[in-house]
Amino acid sequence: MAPISRTVALFVACAGSADALVPSRWTPSSARATAAPRGRGSSVVVNMGLFDGLKEAFNPDAESQAIDEDRETPFDRWMGISTKREEAAAETKTAFVDSMAEANYQNVALSKPMGVVFEENDPSTGGVFIASLADGGAAAVEGSLKTGDQLVAVNGVSVRGLSFDDCLSKIVGVEGSTVSLLCFRGGVGNLYGNLGPSDEWLSEFLDKVKPAAAAPAPAAEPVAAE
Repeated sequence: MAPISRTVALFVACAGSADALVPSRWTPSSARATAAPRGRGSSVVVNMGLFDGLKEAFNPDAESQAIDEDRETPFDRWMGISTKREEAAAETKTAFVDSMAEANYQNVALSKPMGVVFEENDPSTGGVFIASLADGGAAAVEGSLKTGDQLVAVNGVSVRGLSFDDCLSKIVGVEGSTVSLLCFRGGVGNLYGNLGPSDEWLSEFLDKVKPAAAAPAPAAEPVAAE
C-alpha cells in the first residue's frame, strides 16, 4: 500500500471512509475481504486495514515522519509525531561526552606488541582512533581499551590532531618494552572543535597521567686492578 499523505490520513481519520481517496494503483488484493454465508440478508464485509496503514504512516519512531516545528499541528501532537528540532536536540544530548572529564579517558600501559590497529580520522581533524584489537593481544587481554577510542597521548605526549604517520612514529619511538596510551572514549566530535578540551586543561591532565621516568641504572663500580 502506498504511504498515505498527512492530508489524506487526516480526512480518513475524521470521516471514517477512504473510498473516494484510494489511489488508482491500490488494487483490491491489498484489502482483506470476509464473506458472510450466502442467504437472505447476506453481505460482504471488507476490512480495509485502515488503521494498520495509519499506524505505519504515523510511526513516531520513523525518521521520515519527523516534521518541522513550525508546521506542527494539534493533530500531529495527538498522533505522537515528533518534530525535527526535538529529535535533533535528543540526539545531541545523547551523543555529548564531556572531553574535560577525566572519567572519559582510559590510560593504560601495554607491553609490546600491543595488538592495536589504528586508523586515521578525517583529515579535517587529524588524529587516529582504535579500529580493532587483536585477539589475545596485550590490549585485548588488559581489557580497558575499546574500538572507537580516540588516541590522545603516547607516554604523556599529546598526539591529538597529528597525522597517522606522526602518531605511529610516536608509538614506535618509545624506548623500552612498555607503551603508555591515553585514549578518549566519546567520539571524534567531542574531542575536536568547539567541544574538545582546552589546551590548558589537557596539558594539566597529561602531566597527571604521564608515566614516571625510569630511574637510571646504577653506575658499575670500578674493578680494582690486581
